[in-house]
Amino acid sequence: MATNGASTTSQQLIPIFNGDKYEFWSIKMKTLFKSQELWDLVEKGYAEEDEEQRLRENKKKDSKALFYIQQAIHDSIFSRIAVAETSKQAWDILKKEFHGSTKVMTVKLQSLRRDFKNSSMKSSESVQGYLSRVSAIVNHTKAYGDKITDETIVSKVLRSLNKRYDHVVAAIEESHDLSNYGFDELMSSLQAHKDSLNASQEKGEEKAFQIKG
Repeated sequence: MATNGASTTSQQLIPIFNGDKYEFWSIKMKTLFKSQELWDLVEKGYAEEDEEQRLRENKKKDSKALFYIQQAIHDSIFSRIAVAETSKQAWDILKKEFHGSTKVMTVKLQSLRRDFKNSSMKSSESVQGYLSRVSAIVNHTKAYGDKITDETIVSKVLRSLNKRYDHVVAAIEESHDLSNYGFDELMSSLQAHKDSLNASQEKGEEKAFQIKG
């Protein structure tokens, strides 16, 4: 059972779930389980009918997975899984309570899709701020199992940037096949454009200062 003041390295490496953002926590935990070759046990459990040696090994590995789950949740959550005897039981309890029903997930996905569709760069917003906002919506959408492609994200961002980025958008659309153009590449291109604008502005200010002097 995890506490607020986890001090050991092993505890610090385990993502702690306190009841908020279950989807992101579960993704991190799946990665942890897969790195330890435990995910199949957590997801599917093990058969009690296995031959003795295999059953003993599976029970040992399952206890390890259950220990990880117990360490990865805050004291306020632990009571939910205190009676779980296997990692699958503990995982399913948390998933049922915090991941939500199919109906709840559908409503959340609809809301996120609407946010994505209606998102646009505000006049006073920086390009980094807008891209971060879009990225947050996309990550939440993917966490609920929606498969949104880079092509869809890139096309949406290019259509919703401020007018001052029109020439950058035109250049990207002319020089790249958007079906193979990643969101990370788009962020790099827009950041490079911003850096270029800043450099030009600083050069202009420096020149004006020299003329004035």
